[in-house]
Amino acid sequence: MRIICFFDLPTETLKQKRMYRYFRKTLISNGFEMLQYSVYVRTCPNRVFAKKFYKRITEKSPGEGHIRLLTVTEKQFEDMMLIIGEKAKQEEKIGANRMVIL
Repeated sequence: MRIICFFDLPTETLKQKRMYRYFRKTLISNGFEMLQYSVYVRTCPNRVFAKKFYKRITEKSPGEGHIRLLTVTEKQFEDMMLIIGEKAKQEEKIGANRMVIL
């Protein structure tokens, strides 16, 4: 299961830029990796574990801008179609290291 965080935060003033950096560092310190600019992703074993991050992100979010969180299954994430560009390093790394234990 993956949590995808989409955000669009204002960066016009020094305070807004500081809040943007603080929010981005919060995502990284909570295990999120950049998928593309303003889109970060984190793996979670289940929805209960994911809810913990919903709460953390909500508490650390700045007062303005737009932030969305979406939880998808591994299968849904794998079915994401890349139209232009290349897969991010973490996407290739995760796909290669996947192992099924029966």
